[in-house]
Amino acid sequence: MSKEQQAFNAPWLDEQPLNELLAALDRDGEEARVVGGAIRNTLIGEAAGDIDIATTALPNEVINRVQAAGFKAVPTGIEHGTITAIAQGRPFEITTLREDVETFGRRARVVFGRDWRRDAERRDFTMNALFVSRDGTIYDYVEGLTDIAMRRVRFIGDPAARIAEDYLRILRFFRFHASFGEGAPDPQAVTACIAGRAGIEQLSRERIRMELLKLVAGRRAPAALAVMTDSGLLDLVLAGVPFIASFAKMAELDARLGLSPDPVRRIGALAVCVIEDAERLRERLRMSNAEYERLCSMAQGWRDIGPDWDEQRARVLLYRLGPDRFVDRVLLAWARSSQGPGDPSWAVLASLPARWNAPRFPLKAADFIKRGLPCGPPLGAALAAAEEAWTAAGFPLESDALAAIADAASRRAS
Repeated sequence: MSKEQQAFNAPWLDEQPLNELLAALDRDGEEARVVGGAIRNTLIGEAAGDIDIATTALPNEVINRVQAAGFKAVPTGIEHGTITAIAQGRPFEITTLREDVETFGRRARVVFGRDWRRDAERRDFTMNALFVSRDGTIYDYVEGLTDIAMRRVRFIGDPAARIAEDYLRILRFFRFHASFGEGAPDPQAVTACIAGRAGIEQLSRERIRMELLKLVAGRRAPAALAVMTDSGLLDLVLAGVPFIASFAKMAELDARLGLSPDPVRRIGALAVCVIEDAERLRERLRMSNAEYERLCSMAQGWRDIGPDWDEQRARVLLYRLGPDRFVDRVLLAWARSSQGPGDPSWAVLASLPARWNAPRFPLKAADFIKRGLPCGPPLGAALAAAEEAWTAAGFPLESDALAAIADAASRRAS
């Protein structure tokens, strides 16, 4: 094999339906190869994830061949040469080889081509531009294998030119470095990202949000975000000052507690101190309502939580917030505290949802109506007062204790 070709072995390459799709596309004068992330991930030792295919066949021919093989073809991006094949319930994105003719940010004018090298050279990073044919031959036109071996994220060709084609590549560079890189990021790439940072303002907020949520979950996200902060890039993305130390500590807590990185919780550690921060992020990043509400919950009251809390006080907060928001708030307070990630008191507090399930409030409106309270404000006041007394008493479930709470609340309300 030539320098550009090496043997590649991955079990998923021989699995159906991928093998059948490649067989349908890779014949009668056309070629098809797997491209991108699945190859990179396999070489790094991670799960393949989504499997994408590149082909010399034009989009209409791809549709005909996919359907002839018995699979569904969905024209998800046919104007850019992309068809999604649904095979045995799995999606495979199939894209015709392309060459950029002119670039206007994301609005590049492209023509379809048949040159694998030209297609590789128009991609973003060397580690994303590898191809594998169905016989297990890997094609590397841009030294992607070397960069993967060195865990180095590097733009293909001139970094400034690649960034000008799509300014989201600034965030993608740091996201890929956080996920796959080792050591300091490529200095030429960082320099080009700084020079092109004004282009971030041209991006939609939705695209920035999507990329940032992926970035903060990377295994080396604290280091990558620190470089972005030093470069003035992160302040621009967030439209505010980041809390890098708090974020780094949150990442340590995730690792120590065995938690999967939660992007929204990490955004909270990175950028939320007060409610106004959550409001700014909602506008800046087009956060969903659910994400915004979580950030607001984190901002409210985290300063009041400490490792000296007793079990009863913690149970009341868990009952009020629910398990997920309880953990959000406790971990944010811990990340902002002076105690380290190994502090046993904080660990006990954070583990409460795993040790105790909050019961349902057992009293109902009927319990107060039979005590003579009419429907309306007095009934609502009695229910609220009874719930407050019930939580303060330690969530009793015995009938005598519940009756006493209901009697007292009814007397006060009437």
